[in-house]
Amino acid sequence: MSFGNNLRTLIEERDMTQKELATHLNIAPSTMGSYVQNTREPDFSTLKLLAEYFDVSIDYLLDYSPRKINTHKENELLRIFRSLSDEQQYVCIEQCKVFVRMNHMEKEKQKKSS
Repeated sequence: MSFGNNLRTLIEERDMTQKELATHLNIAPSTMGSYVQNTREPDFSTLKLLAEYFDVSIDYLLDYSPRKINTHKENELLRIFRSLSDEQQYVCIEQCKVFVRMNHMEKEKQKKSS
């Protein structure tokens, strides 16, 4: 995903407009629109400002993973997880454990049928 797409996702998740974000961060609305449309890129200070505002890393905003281990999906999952309350994080972990058990059961089932 591109910077603009990631920024659009963050804006939509907070149910705000580009103009509201621009006003809050003291950025021209047309500049914010250019970021979201991928026709302009922010400078370093603006990247820091956006990362701090949305509580994400600059790497997340830029869809950059230096180790190439983390995929965009992993970064997205981590970002969402960090935005949850402690109780919601617990529920999320328990739900993920169910998926892991289901996958394990499916693999065992496939082994037996082979």
